[in-house]
Amino acid sequence: MCQLAIYRFKMDMLNYTLLAAFVPTFLFVSITPGMCMMLAMTMGMTIGFKRSLFMMLGELVGVGLVAGASVIGVAAMMLRYPEFFVVLKYGGGAYLAYLGVNLWLSRGKMAIDLTEENSAPAALALMSQGFITAIANPKGWAFFIALLPPFIDIDKTLAPQLSLLVSMILVLEFGCLCLYSAGGNVMRRFLQRAENVRLLNRLAGTMMLGVALWLAMG
Repeated sequence: MCQLAIYRFKMDMLNYTLLAAFVPTFLFVSITPGMCMMLAMTMGMTIGFKRSLFMMLGELVGVGLVAGASVIGVAAMMLRYPEFFVVLKYGGGAYLAYLGVNLWLSRGKMAIDLTEENSAPAALALMSQGFITAIANPKGWAFFIALLPPFIDIDKTLAPQLSLLVSMILVLEFGCLCLYSAGGNVMRRFLQRAENVRLLNRLAGTMMLGVALWLAMG
């Protein structure tokens, strides 16, 4: 009896035809270079893979909120009352630009300095940075508004479907973030061995400024 109930719940929750198309679609969306992926690479270059996991956590929370809101209609409300979104977007962009300039000048907590002990940025600051970048990304909203609703089967219960799809989105997003961050970490080690730390800081700063510009122009 219990197994029958579980089977019926699964059948009510899933449309396997839609699910088969969902995974490759969102894998492509996630792995395509964008604001969050460039931020992950920058973090991997400057603070290393392990510390960048805090940024990824904040980014995943933001992505989950954006994905859920895109289905339940909060996105439409934000389009009607965009003031908060605009403030968040430009505020986040200004903060990222500030970090990018500091990296260019080889100073600040994210810059690598082999001559002195440099304290790493706080976990909460990294999580906030990832969260702000995710929810202030207009292209992220556009992707989810356009692509996520078609994978919802209106003949089945919404909550289980949304929970499963968002969970799968977060798994795919996390895997791609790890790839980008690990790539940045490899570049960091290579440039450190070549004693080109200033070049590494400027490269990471340029990428951070690019993310800030993307926020401002998006």
